[in-house]
Amino acid sequence: MPEGDSVYQATARLHQALAGHILLHSDFRVPALSTTDLSGYVFKEVRPRGKHLLMRLAPPAAADPAFRQPELTLHSHLLMEGRWELYAPGQRWKRPAHTARVVLACESVTAVGFDIAQVRLVPTENEDELVGHLGPDLLGPDWDPQRAVENLQAQPERSIGDALLDQRIMAGIGNIYRSEVLFLTRLHPLTTIGQVVNLEKVVEMSRRLLQINKGRPRRVTTGQARTREPYWVYGRGTKPCLRCGTKIQQFKLASDTPGQDRDCYFCPSCQPES
Repeated sequence: MPEGDSVYQATARLHQALAGHILLHSDFRVPALSTTDLSGYVFKEVRPRGKHLLMRLAPPAAADPAFRQPELTLHSHLLMEGRWELYAPGQRWKRPAHTARVVLACESVTAVGFDIAQVRLVPTENEDELVGHLGPDLLGPDWDPQRAVENLQAQPERSIGDALLDQRIMAGIGNIYRSEVLFLTRLHPLTTIGQVVNLEKVVEMSRRLLQINKGRPRRVTTGQARTREPYWVYGRGTKPCLRCGTKIQQFKLASDTPGQDRDCYFCPSCQPES
């Protein structure tokens, strides 16, 4: 599943390519939207909300303002395999056509969404129906560190490792950042939130790592852009800790959120269990 910085970069590319362009043709290959035609709509903007991608569209001009259609938001969540790609008109796609779920064609560019599990279309004024449950966005204009801390404090018996993946607490952290934030704040993944002395530091570190990497072509948390080891612990199970040399451990961390069980990595010396 993509991290918030990956979605941020993807939306930036889409916004740059699509904003201001008129849709000449739309093709939705999902049952709920199979008859939808957005021809004539104009791309206003493409924005991220945590790990969610929002394409905001203005309707075609109407002769009678009373019959003007509402502005719409095309929402997508990439989950594990989804991605948006941009092509010139007539350019051959790099991925199999049967994996395309959405095709949005403009005069000079076509956006294709491949393997996207969640595609929904709502009036823009109703966006909260889709993303209103999310906590403050680590890379968004609504970022509020105090609210993120309060969201964590509301669940003192929950493990900090599980809570960091809960997008309702703060939006944007995925499994990579979960492991890296816990290492850098020297917290064992199973430490309960109530045992964490400085939740503000956890929130600050989460924000810092995503901010640093949102513009990088390669994600790095160790501080060395060209290093062979971009991560302190993630994906380094059985390898020596870069800080102390202890063997990194890996385990499946059960989650209170269905479908969120993920491999978690930590150093037992730098992150001792309480």
